[in-house]
Amino acid sequence: MKRNLVAYFSASGTTAKAAKNLASAIGADLYEIKPETAYTRADLDWTNKRSRSSLEMSDKSSRPALADKNAPVAECNTIFLGFPIWWYTAPTIVNSFLESYDFSGKKIVIFATSGGSGFGKTKDDLLKSVSKEANIVEGMILNGAHSAAELKTWSEKF
Repeated sequence: MKRNLVAYFSASGTTAKAAKNLASAIGADLYEIKPETAYTRADLDWTNKRSRSSLEMSDKSSRPALADKNAPVAECNTIFLGFPIWWYTAPTIVNSFLESYDFSGKKIVIFATSGGSGFGKTKDDLLKSVSKEANIVEGMILNGAHSAAELKTWSEKF
């Protein structure tokens, strides 16, 4: 039986809402990617070049520590991986998550929330954090309200 996982990182709650709606619509397990140290409002101030998020995103080797490594990745065939777009790509904590598990033979469908940009080179950036046996597929930006039927139809493409 095909088992799906919706894993997501959300700093402000927007991506969490999209992920929960998707998991509910497709009957998937839900897993929140949490940093060991939670982000504060000041950490997320993208206009401050010295804020935590700005420093992490300016250093492509940054790998924020995860709060846990308990995602049920091994039991799932397809992982829907959600995150907000930061600086035209995924936050570096998503790389931390990808580098913490074996995704060999699994399909990773990325989805995101964004204030205005698309995926850009996100897929290429994330491919560097998984084995060659993993398949990352660009999904869609899940801003706004999508019905359960729309989400289910979209997910069935994968």
